[in-house]
Amino acid sequence: MRSRKKMGLILVLVLALVFSIWTIYPSRDQSTGTVHALEDFEAVSNTDDESSYEHYLSMHASSAKPDNVIRIEGESYVQAEGGAFEVVQGYEGLDGKAVITPETGSIRWDVPVQASGLYHVRIHYYPVEGKSSGIERRLELNGQVPFRGADVLLFDRVWGNREEDIRRDDRGNDLRPRQVEQPEWQLASFRDSAGYFEEPFQFYFEKGTQDLMLTSLRESMAIDYIELYQEEDVPSYADLQASYETRGLKPAEPVMLKVQAEQAASKSSPTLSPISDRSSPSLEPYHVSKIRINAIGGINWKLPGEWIEWEIDVPEDGLYQIALKVKQDQLRGIYATRSLTIDGKVPFKEMKRIRFNYSPSWQTQVLGAGEEQPYQFHLEKGKHRIRMTVTLGDIAPLLRTVESSVLELNEMYRKILMITSNQPDPLRDYQLERRIPEMTEVFERQAETLSSVAAYLEEATGEQSDKVAILNAMVVQLKDMVARPETVPKRLDTFKINVGGLGTWILTVREQPITMDYLVVSQPGGSLPDANSSAIQQVKHELGAYVASYTEDYDSIGNVEQKKDAITVWITTGRDQAQVLKGLIDDSFTPDTDVSVQLRLVPPNILLPATLSGEGPDVAMQMGEDIPVNYAMRNAAADLSKFPDFEEISGRFRESGLTPYRYNDGVYALPEQQHFPMLFYRKDILNELGLEPPKTWQDVYNAIAVLQKHNMEFYLPIEDTLNNANLVPNSTFAMLLYQNDGTFYTEDQKKSALDSEISMDAFKRWTQFYTNYKFPLKADFPNRFRTGEMPIGIADYTTYNMLTVMAPEIRNLWDFTIVPGTELPDGSIRHEVASATSAVMMLENAGNKEAAWKFMKWWTDEQTQIEYGREMEGLMGAAARYPTANIKALQQLPWPVKDYQNLEKQWKWVQGIPQLPGGYFTGRHLDNAFRKVVNANENPREALSDYVLYIDDEIELKRKEFNLK
Repeated sequence: MRSRKKMGLILVLVLALVFSIWTIYPSRDQSTGTVHALEDFEAVSNTDDESSYEHYLSMHASSAKPDNVIRIEGESYVQAEGGAFEVVQGYEGLDGKAVITPETGSIRWDVPVQASGLYHVRIHYYPVEGKSSGIERRLELNGQVPFRGADVLLFDRVWGNREEDIRRDDRGNDLRPRQVEQPEWQLASFRDSAGYFEEPFQFYFEKGTQDLMLTSLRESMAIDYIELYQEEDVPSYADLQASYETRGLKPAEPVMLKVQAEQAASKSSPTLSPISDRSSPSLEPYHVSKIRINAIGGINWKLPGEWIEWEIDVPEDGLYQIALKVKQDQLRGIYATRSLTIDGKVPFKEMKRIRFNYSPSWQTQVLGAGEEQPYQFHLEKGKHRIRMTVTLGDIAPLLRTVESSVLELNEMYRKILMITSNQPDPLRDYQLERRIPEMTEVFERQAETLSSVAAYLEEATGEQSDKVAILNAMVVQLKDMVARPETVPKRLDTFKINVGGLGTWILTVREQPITMDYLVVSQPGGSLPDANSSAIQQVKHELGAYVASYTEDYDSIGNVEQKKDAITVWITTGRDQAQVLKGLIDDSFTPDTDVSVQLRLVPPNILLPATLSGEGPDVAMQMGEDIPVNYAMRNAAADLSKFPDFEEISGRFRESGLTPYRYNDGVYALPEQQHFPMLFYRKDILNELGLEPPKTWQDVYNAIAVLQKHNMEFYLPIEDTLNNANLVPNSTFAMLLYQNDGTFYTEDQKKSALDSEISMDAFKRWTQFYTNYKFPLKADFPNRFRTGEMPIGIADYTTYNMLTVMAPEIRNLWDFTIVPGTELPDGSIRHEVASATSAVMMLENAGNKEAAWKFMKWWTDEQTQIEYGREMEGLMGAAARYPTANIKALQQLPWPVKDYQNLEKQWKWVQGIPQLPGGYFTGRHLDNAFRKVVNANENPREALSDYVLYIDDEIELKRKEFNLK
């Protein structure tokens, strides 16, 4: 009886599970990739901005467009300077000569123009092997950059899978194929690198001999020729279809050519590597618990201009339809757009904008104008290349409009800030409408503009969403501030938040991700595979995945087979980093050394208990700066200086990178990453204020006076004390200390040196920034930098990566350089800063120290660091640029030349902060003394002297604990 009840209960639960999956299960519809049905939105941007492309076009709106092609051979340049330019014959299969342009310098040609007018410009180039990043050039015509956008022209490299077939590890999981460059000669038009303009740029050339110059910003390229030309008109599908009938073209015989998307022939970026998607058992290939590489795209295929190309082999001439199995589950309330070319040409106008609406499930989309109207493509027998490129399509004018609005609203925010400060008096009437007469007019105009963007977006998508809500929130506030201008000062914070929200909106909408499983070329109207799995398949998938969560080892990465020499390595960062590292290990380390590595992904806090219990690894990676010496005190870390080739290996790093790991004449780790502060500044705002980036601290004081006069701020970093047990000494204090020959500890490292006169003076100057100049104790520098509240500040150099990716609206408006220094009597300037590092360390109880040392040498080697850095940036984009501690490796990572030179200048001044027993009190009590001065108005000398006693006591206590003399 009891067993019957049990069976009945189990049956009810199974039925409930099946019913719940069935009710939420998406319908297996077959939708059509459609083009836009609305008229294009007319961008509302500031044509008064003389540096904008819109202004440039408006100036030449009545100019002719001569229908002739003017070719300038690359080797016929008239001047080249600043680099090693070389003319070569037959370069990489080219029939003729080409000029190789290095990553620095400028090259100039004379252009014989027969007729004045607007021309497109294209270049036939070859990407010379370099640092794996896109090629960037600045264009000047007759000595001037014609408009903003021509100052950074981007040219793609070509990438592909290194192996033709997907490899598997010894546990049956697919390995993500490494992306390698597959360079080829390409013909590319000069176009907007941000994708805000769909068509290539047009340039005005006067009749006669004109001057065209390209300046290298990043990477080398070989140039065959440059052409001035006119883009051909692309016919509409209706016109093309009429020509099909005239030419007697017939639909193809029944056929289905299925190309797996992950088997792309080539792509424009290493980020576009194939991916594993486990969202549905309908994906091809599929396994319930093993990793299968079965799709491409996703969040990696999102930036305008990125393309993926597939090759198909058509059995006979005829008309075909093209269908895609895709998922667009990232952009709710907006749509992703792609353009399609076949063999380098857009077949018809509608293929410039293929729309993919939001859908959380996989769909089979037939390219067409409606459910029953698939487009027919004429393909001749043989091989063809189908390329899909991310394009903004009809979203582009919306983005240009909102970006223009953000810049104008930020400018108005700064004008208001200059009068009210960022903490306005709530009882004061600032009479802003009288003091800034244009304020209400700007607010009213921008409310109307943003309202029209929201209305267009709502009509285009047929729904209200968070994308529209952000715009409407801004509109409501602007209209209310027009009606009640006296309330503006009280609402500055929400105004700033809403404008920041518009900046985020730009970033979100500009990214256009879709994921693709496969594409199908078949006869028009042919039946297609279902995009989704059945309910039964879904139940099996969910149950199988649940069981696998108990049986599969998800901590180990890649191959686990052990050779005669084997080591265990623990890594504490994400799975992506671990998989890239394991791929490099299996590719080069294990084959070269015959040492197998078991790589495990573990939480950061597990190393200490594991080591104490004898279960720790041989090598631990990505350790904090304080850990190696703390372990060394307890005889738990191996002294690397005892290895005979240590001195040679240590030459890979600057001494500042090794300083934190030196202890008692030994070295207990090697640095992996090293980062340090740089000075970031807004070029546009400093130019408005008549300021230059400060070179000395006296320049900083002078700049502060000007900034505060306009209610702007200078940013200095302060560590967050919340949940921060290992507080490092403040970087501003370290700058002031090191630039004046100060030190944190005495020479014998037995006491703190913060009681010296140099330290006292540095501490007083540091605290005065907050007591006398009222610097904020806490600030979101990247966001305030975006709005212009903090147009200048000192921050870790990795902030560069964040601003590059997260602040597209201020691209080309900011820069970074070395930090302000201390001027010496002889006029020279010292720019010392302290660095922060992470390390790879060997545990003292490592079973095979020789094998572990081989691994550490391999990991910190120049080539490994370059490959890892490029792989991570290829996988996760520019935001993941790797701050390697290897001197030569940083030089080979994809930094623009000018930016790397700034980094190199600063790196030469970097000093490390020593670690010693009890040293963890230094950062903590330095911060305590600082806050006593700033918050309690205590005398700086007395506050620091009091806390130095605590630091000395802790150092002495720890030295006694570890029996140190």
